[in-house]
Amino acid sequence: MANILETIVEQKKREVALLPARLIAAGDLRDAMLEHGERRDFVGALRKPKIGSVGLIAEVKKASPSMGIICHDFDPVRIAKEYEAAGASCLSVLTDEKFFMGSLDYLRQIRAAVKIPLLRKDFIIDERQILEAIEWGADAILLIVAILSDAQLAKFHSLAIDSGLAVLVEVHDEAELERAMKISPKLIGVNNRDLKTFKVDLAVTERLAARLSTLDSRPSTVLVAESGIHTRADVERLARCGAGAILVGESIVKQGNIGGKIRELLVG
Repeated sequence: MANILETIVEQKKREVALLPARLIAAGDLRDAMLEHGERRDFVGALRKPKIGSVGLIAEVKKASPSMGIICHDFDPVRIAKEYEAAGASCLSVLTDEKFFMGSLDYLRQIRAAVKIPLLRKDFIIDERQILEAIEWGADAILLIVAILSDAQLAKFHSLAIDSGLAVLVEVHDEAELERAMKISPKLIGVNNRDLKTFKVDLAVTERLAARLSTLDSRPSTVLVAESGIHTRADVERLARCGAGAILVGESIVKQGNIGGKIRELLVG
């Protein structure tokens, strides 16, 4: 039986097959960048948090395969503005429609409403999706090591970086981390959620942070802990092991008081 990640990727292949056929080169992405405006500094924003000592990527997220609908009163622009006002460093915007009820249009709307950098959160398996990210207003993209070959990972990372996008490279275990470090990423995301079982364990970040310290010749790589972050104690635990940033959506949106929850997570 296919796990959820495999199911999502199969759907994504069908979606990508409907995109206009074209070869995407670095020059095409740079041209698109010039046409669609200067990018905001995603990595820089995480390194200099507005409040607290850990950068926050706050996620604009309506639903997920594991939780169903997370936010019933979902207004992406309102949520984004509240995140920004509360001190989020950056925003993550879900653009997958089928499994997360996201939309590229949310990215466009949010870009016009806030000034902080935006991550396109999706399952990128084709360079045409990188062009989409630029056209709809992303400052950064997500590359999930588990769904890419080494050649794809290197190519997509290089295309994005050369165009001026930031890249969050997501890993789930040691083998993926070692593959990721071959491309010298500035941002490593550790997903604490096992996408085969949906089990969440913050020890995954602790374990991979220890391994990263032996692999990273440039300790400037920002480690981003993702999933399962609900309390100030969780944030402190992750910061102790070396996480410079966190990606949080569900626990903030579900709580209702966005500003209060962000202050609780970042300053206690």
